[in-house]
This record gives sequence, structure tokens and C-alpha cells, in this order.
Amino acid sequence: MKIGSVLAGVALLGTLSACGTTNTPAATGGGGGKVGIDHPRADSDFWNSYIKYVPQMAGELKVETLNPTNSQNDVAKLVNNVQTLVGQGARAIVMAPQDTGAIASTLQQLESKQIPVVSVDTRPDTGKVYMVVRADNRAYGTKACEFLGEKLGGKGKVVQLMGALQSVNGRDRAEAFRECMKSKFPGIEVFEEPTEWDGGKAASMLQTRLEAHPDIKGIYMHAGGVHLAPTLQVLKAKSLLVAPEDPKHVFVVSNDGIPQEFDAIRKGEIDATVSQPADLYAKYALFYAKAAMEGKTFQPGPTDHGSTIIQLPNGLEDQLPAPLVTKENVDDKNLWGNTVG
Repeated sequence: MKIGSVLAGVALLGTLSACGTTNTPAATGGGGGKVGIDHPRADSDFWNSYIKYVPQMAGELKVETLNPTNSQNDVAKLVNNVQTLVGQGARAIVMAPQDTGAIASTLQQLESKQIPVVSVDTRPDTGKVYMVVRADNRAYGTKACEFLGEKLGGKGKVVQLMGALQSVNGRDRAEAFRECMKSKFPGIEVFEEPTEWDGGKAASMLQTRLEAHPDIKGIYMHAGGVHLAPTLQVLKAKSLLVAPEDPKHVFVVSNDGIPQEFDAIRKGEIDATVSQPADLYAKYALFYAKAAMEGKTFQPGPTDHGSTIIQLPNGLEDQLPAPLVTKENVDDKNLWGNTVG
């Protein structure tokens, strides 16, 4: 998707929010301040794309940021990084906790300091958040299930390479895929592999499954950014990396929407992916962080950027659109994966 302008963000405030001044230091101080940003990891093509978008979006939205930290998929590092950012004067925090249950105490501390939090891609299980910027991860699992179910004609065996189940994203994708298969395609047997978002584990688990069940005909990868390369390597080693019209072809649907997945779709190596909006994650994370410092509030309902804000027990979530990408629409110039190098 093309990067929107600042005007689109400004229009959002008037379109869907009940704007008002909250009782925060940022609001009473005139809405200024810097945003502290912690990136969750740098070993994923998806997250590296997001990281590249952040300074670009900060410039568009005129948001001042501190030098970002990176917690490297470690919640203890995230906690320490947040303390460092607060010590440097952050008036709002943008984070993407990969363990969505272990961050609660840090969120409580930030709430006590009246420092609003925007969580990107992941939704903390508990602890107050100003806004979660995320797509509907259950829809990811359902879309993948429906795609594979139709390709396999409702029969056969598939492998679900899951992320970390301590993450709400891993749980949402896994549960939705499982429930959809059970209800819509009961003739398909599903093997589940919890990879912890680790490409090496994914490769080992997939290889073991294929050795035991060489008739596996479908794979759902929770994260192309870490699962794509090792999955293709395993399929190639087993002489299964063949064109879709070949009877030996294993149908693969992924998750992320990175350029590497698009190239693999064009080559016929995989068949589909769900495009998570890395560009919009960066844009609206900073947009909401700025709005929080200005004391603005939002209400559940549709937005003017094709998403819906929903109410959570611990805050709000802006569910951004995430389309399924196949060979039919892989060259769509509005997809962010076609706009980055």
C-alpha cells in the first residue's frame, strides 16, 4: 500500500474520534515530547521492513523520536529498554512485545507514570494500552485454511508451522486455522508444529513430518519472514519445490507480505501469503503515539483508512486491512511488498 500523507492521519481524528484532553503530562504540557520506540527483532525480513518505515513515517507525521532500541525477541531486554527510553524522557512508548503475557507489569508501571503505550502487531494480554495497531490475526488463519482447503479439495494432510504460542498472534493464527479446518474441511489432517518463530526449528520440524508423511500436500507458515527460506530449502531438498501444475507440488500459504514471498509466488514456489501492512503498522503506531501525547481519545468504529477500531478489555485496537495475495494480485502496486527494495 502506498504511504498515506499526514493529511490522512489528521482527517482520522475528526472522522472517528471523540477528541478530548486526557489527564496526562503530555496533554497538560501542550502535547510535545519524544516517542520511545522498541523494535522487537532484527532477524525477520518483515520486521526489518517495518524498522525501515519508522523514520520515514516519523518524518511524514512530524513525530520526534528517541534513538530506537531492539529487544531481540527477549522480554527481559524489552523491559530494560523501556526503562532506558523512559529515563531518556520518552513521553509515549511504541513497542511490539513478542511475549504478550509477560509485559503486564511494565505496562502497569508506564500507566502509573502516565506514559501512554502503543503496541504494534501484538496485543498485550493484560495491562493498559492506548492503542494496539494490528490486523485481525484470526482472519489470517481462516484465510490460510480456506485457501489450502480449496486447493486440496478438502482431503489430504497439511502442516501448520506455528509461531510462539505465548504470543497472541501465534495463538490467534493457530486457533483460527485449526477451527476452520475442523469445521469446513474435516477430511484434512493437520499436523501442528510450534516453531517459536524460529526458522531453524521450522525446517527441522517440517523435515521430520515430511519423512514420516511424504504425502503431505499443504503448509501454512505463520511468518514468512522467518519461515520462508528454511521451508523452501526443505522442499527443494526433497525434490518437492516444483510448479503448481506438477502432481508433487506442495501448496504453501504464508503470512507477512514481504517482497521475498511475492517473488516466491511469481516463481510458483509458494501459492499465497497474507500481507501484513508493515508500512501502516509504522505509520499508525506513530500517529497514535502522537495523538496520545496530545491528549486525544478514540472510540470503536470504522476509520477512514479501511480499518475498524475495536474495544479491548485493556484499551483499543485498530485492526488494519491485510489482504490475501496470490498469483492473481501479486503485482498490485498498492501492496507494500511491491514498494520496498
